[in-house]
Amino acid sequence: MSRFIRGHIIELMPNNKQASHFAQASGVARLSYNWALREWQRQYKADKEYRDQCEYYDVAVNEMLLNRPKESKLRKHLNTFKFEKYPFMKKVTKCAPQLAIKQLGSAFDRFFNGKSGYPKPRKKGKDDRFSLSNDQFSVKGRSIKIPNLGWVKMTENL
Repeated sequence: MSRFIRGHIIELMPNNKQASHFAQASGVARLSYNWALREWQRQYKADKEYRDQCEYYDVAVNEMLLNRPKESKLRKHLNTFKFEKYPFMKKVTKCAPQLAIKQLGSAFDRFFNGKSGYPKPRKKGKDDRFSLSNDQFSVKGRSIKIPNLGWVKMTENL
């Protein structure tokens, strides 16, 4: 049985204010992705050092002391401090940072399954993007309503 993934790309026609909001949301997503990637690497290194020490001293690995990186833990950790450290995150939808970290988790899943290379940091101005979950937007005619922004025109109906 074949499985198809369908997608439909529709160009948006934002005004200057909306384009600025999109750039800010993309920046928040990039910041979150890159932060999570660094944190994932830090946690993985600490976990590996613990395992190596256990092996060196011939001690059983205590599962409670393992610090395996997971995207769900990283999303929760970001939520604990994001508004204090990054107050500009309040201006964009909550999905921008959360879904960026989910995308990082998917990238690591593909890496560990041998389907792609090791995830790399995102760069500004190169394939800038952010995602919304299905419950975060609504479509009416040739317009889409985006949280914290309002209605944005599209080039065609969905």
